[in-house]
Amino acid sequence: MSKELTEAEIAAKKERKAAKKAAKAAAAEDKAVEPEQPSQQDEKAAKKAAKKEKKRKAEEVDESKEEKSEKPKKSKKSSKEDAASTPASDSDAAAFFKENNMTVSDTSIKPLLRFDDLDVEEGLVKPLKAFEKPTPIQSITWPCLLQGKDTIGIAETGSGKTLAFAIPGLSRHVLSDASNKTPSILVIAPTRELAVQTYDNIDKLKMTPSICLYGGVSKEEQKRTIKKNKPRVIVGTPGRLLDLVNDGGLDLSNVKYLVLDEADRMLDQGFEKDITAIIGNTPSTRQTAMFSATWPQSVRALAATFMRDPVRVTVGSEELTANKRVDQVIETLDNPRMKEQRLNAHLKSIRKEMGKARVLVFALYKKEASRIENTLRRGGHAVGSIHGDLSQQQRMKALADFKDGSVPLLVATDVAARGLDIPNVEVVINVTFPLTIEDYVHRIGRTGRGGAYGKSITFFTDEDKSHAGELMKVLREGGYEIPEGLKKYPAVIKKKESSSYGAHFREIDPAAKPKKITFD
Repeated sequence: MSKELTEAEIAAKKERKAAKKAAKAAAAEDKAVEPEQPSQQDEKAAKKAAKKEKKRKAEEVDESKEEKSEKPKKSKKSSKEDAASTPASDSDAAAFFKENNMTVSDTSIKPLLRFDDLDVEEGLVKPLKAFEKPTPIQSITWPCLLQGKDTIGIAETGSGKTLAFAIPGLSRHVLSDASNKTPSILVIAPTRELAVQTYDNIDKLKMTPSICLYGGVSKEEQKRTIKKNKPRVIVGTPGRLLDLVNDGGLDLSNVKYLVLDEADRMLDQGFEKDITAIIGNTPSTRQTAMFSATWPQSVRALAATFMRDPVRVTVGSEELTANKRVDQVIETLDNPRMKEQRLNAHLKSIRKEMGKARVLVFALYKKEASRIENTLRRGGHAVGSIHGDLSQQQRMKALADFKDGSVPLLVATDVAARGLDIPNVEVVINVTFPLTIEDYVHRIGRTGRGGAYGKSITFFTDEDKSHAGELMKVLREGGYEIPEGLKKYPAVIKKKESSSYGAHFREIDPAAKPKKITFD
């Protein structure tokens, strides 16, 4: 038995040897056809070289990023987009000007009809995508300002003027010179509220440090903020700006771009000397833009003094005209004491018909505004107010509550409300007629914005009879019948007076008259 097992083991051993031999032969064949593997040393050298190459490429990418970050990217367009992103053709421009009742003093300027037509940094174009297309004033002032031309824009408030001047200013004078740490853009506005609103709109673009300067807050704190943050954009009211300049807290010697917003209102409020002094501290080589709702002699004289061959752009009429989308209701009252009773009656009717419609109530003076607010609050109305006796914080809170609809009734004075962008105001009520017909037009222009329709209700008493002639003229131009109660007053229109020269100033226009654009 053991012998047989031994023989079997011998046979198995031989079989295993044969198998090993065959395996060796097969391995030799495979080695002959496989590529030669690198040695361990060669493998290390290869890995080291690859690591070096990777590091070099990473450094190149970093350098490239640094170069790109020095200057923000401008909008890139494909060849297909390039074909469509040129200024409007002559025929398109003519149709656009006619449709929007626009005039421009330089016939070589063509409007930009799409946001893609705007050759500025991508960061400036991106926020515009929320809108369908440029507003009329934007479409024509953008090409003017981007070419470095001084520009006058005449258009109603709420027409998109802030972005009209902000985007070219940021592109030409801030983003093109990122190394500069001094103020390059100066925007002057007539009121704190308008200054804050303008500042907010510019700051939302998040392109550069900016600051808003106005009275009623610590001047020393403003000086410290200027020194610490080194803002490139300054927005402010004339009085505080001049104070800071005179105190040495604000240096305007490097300003490249000056904007006068609501110029007519600033002159009406007596800021002419302050504006002149502020401008005197800026370089004469600056670019200047002026925006105004009207084009009176005082504004023309200011433009002639401080602007170089400006292009004048007008949307609508240069003369004082009321918004035709506003239904004007004039209610003549024999007794001024009836005003509060009639105000409550109108508010009750508005709430019944229009629910929580936003209603803006105008008073003439601060104390009157406060009295009306208190009366309405006692009557159960949720009401806020903005006037000069309130702190800046109180005014901004009231404005924010009105804008978001939580308090749909706001009492305001002309000074506080002028130029503010308050969207979706359905009704304006003039409890007391303003001091000028210009203010009447501006008041009722708070509604009927952005293509919407609105309504104004105005109480008119014997105390307002000196304005009857001008009011009747505005109503006739709007296609309205003159109310019977208004016809009893004399239709006399007083001659305009200049703040500097009284009623005897010469009716001259120092700027070139605009021409209607015609194309062959």
